[in-house]
Amino acid sequence: MKNLMTEKFETQETWPQIKTVGLAGVIVTFSGVLSEPANRAAIAFLAAVRAAEWEEVEESNSTLVSTFLKIDLSVYRPEPIIERLQNLVDSRDWLAAPLPSGRTLWRVPTLFGTDRAPELAEAAELAGQTIEQAITDLSTTSMRVLTIGFAPGQPYLGTLPDYWNIPRQTKITPNVPAGSLVTAVRQFCLFPYATPTGWRHVGATGFLSFRPKSERPFPLSPGDEMIFDPVTEAEFLKIESSDQSGNGGAQTEMLK
Repeated sequence: MKNLMTEKFETQETWPQIKTVGLAGVIVTFSGVLSEPANRAAIAFLAAVRAAEWEEVEESNSTLVSTFLKIDLSVYRPEPIIERLQNLVDSRDWLAAPLPSGRTLWRVPTLFGTDRAPELAEAAELAGQTIEQAITDLSTTSMRVLTIGFAPGQPYLGTLPDYWNIPRQTKITPNVPAGSLVTAVRQFCLFPYATPTGWRHVGATGFLSFRPKSERPFPLSPGDEMIFDPVTEAEFLKIESSDQSGNGGAQTEMLK
């Protein structure tokens, strides 16, 4: 009979893991749960694979804790690819790897609260903060683009301090406008277009993360940073009326 120590050892998962995804490609996963080091590893590993320019890779993306490589495994045998990936995984401690250079810091004018973002007070109360303290937290924390998904160009951004580990709502808000900043579980989502949501609506921006008519439809990339600078309602209305580009008055700088 197996003892408890043996059972625990045999079921314990080790990371990173390399697995095929049917015939669609290969995924490298750095953790079973979201953490800052695991997200950083996925982004850094993605940059390393792209720099290598492997001809088999048709497309590559990172998720919260994984890097996915789209490879037609009906054409290419998986074993040599997995071996090459394993060599790259073993080449360094990816959990301690720095983020790649060339990322962008976006400073986005944001109207917090008012009837344009009516759930700020509720979110602040759940976080144990006053509205003023909440705005300070939400506007001064540099939020990394952890991954992009759910909707075209939509970023998941993190992370806020621990006391912002607030739950999603138990109800669905039928619709929030494009550019809405919403929060739950220490993260932001920034919606590219009007959508229903179970996250609390705390800020309004004119920033659109999906611009189908632009030369660059997806302005954000995993690893970018975003700061949501507070503006008054009058300032927000002025930006809203003068900037139709989808940039919402955002300013950028390159990160080393």
